[in-house]
Amino acid sequence: MKILMVCLGNICRSPLAEGILQAKAARASLNWEVDSAGTNGYHIGEAPHRLSQKVAKQNGIDISKQRCRRFVKEDMERFDRIIVMDEENLSEVKRISGKAFRPEKTDLILNFLYPGENREVPDPWYGTEDGYHAVFALLDKACDKIIEAFGKH
Repeated sequence: MKILMVCLGNICRSPLAEGILQAKAARASLNWEVDSAGTNGYHIGEAPHRLSQKVAKQNGIDISKQRCRRFVKEDMERFDRIIVMDEENLSEVKRISGKAFRPEKTDLILNFLYPGENREVPDPWYGTEDGYHAVFALLDKACDKIIEAFGKH
């Protein structure tokens, strides 16, 4: 199973989601490839935001070696699942993918927790550390559901 987590800048939410899901998959002895990307190119090559790294580390996950990259059309074919943080990310994934877009393999991450509600993970970029903790908690629960949904395949 190859899963790609996508947000806007690949600096806050999707690196956390990648790290959380990788850790959970490893604990469940699942041979999964988990990666993350952003729909814009503002932070290419940078490490995740310092507060994303701090909150992940406080929860036993090291995301410091991740580097931001931009979502590309080829990701649609390369990954089994493309999981996005919000509707804007989904629109951008569709736009970038063009004719390669596959709706059956793409979804909002919080639909794993709240099926069909299309809830969005808030972007903590402009807020305080508390926002990063809240985002971590949401992603942690959603990643449990992803493991439940795909871990048996």
